Amino acid sequence: MTPKPGKPVRGSRTGRPIMALLDLLGRRWSLRILWELQHGALSFADLRDRCDAMSPSVLNQRLAELREAGVIGLRDEGGYVVTADGRGLCASLAPLQHWAERWAQRGRPAARPAKARRIAR
Repeated sequence: MTPKPGKPVRGSRTGRPIMALLDLLGRRWSLRILWELQHGALSFADLRDRCDAMSPSVLNQRLAELREAGVIGLRDEGGYVVTADGRGLCASLAPLQHWAERWAQRGRPAARPAKARRIAR
């Protein structure tokens, strides 16, 4: 069942909008599908290949949920595409991506300063 604001979702019995969104995006593969589609339309097979060959049943389920939420759509000529609402969502997620990149940098060991050489006098 697709999470919807106003309906009980994981973490919220009242279905607060942010909790419904986090439930939707927190489902396995949902963010990956959105990530892959933000650069253009892809067919089911292309999406499956780009998502490490996830099972077709899981891909179908996630595509249905994201379509029902209005985040992605199906083009008349075939293939899935991010909708205007989905592009807005991607833009809203961009600051999280930047934060995550800074966070990853903090977790890396800092370069060690070069040892000072003693100069013989």
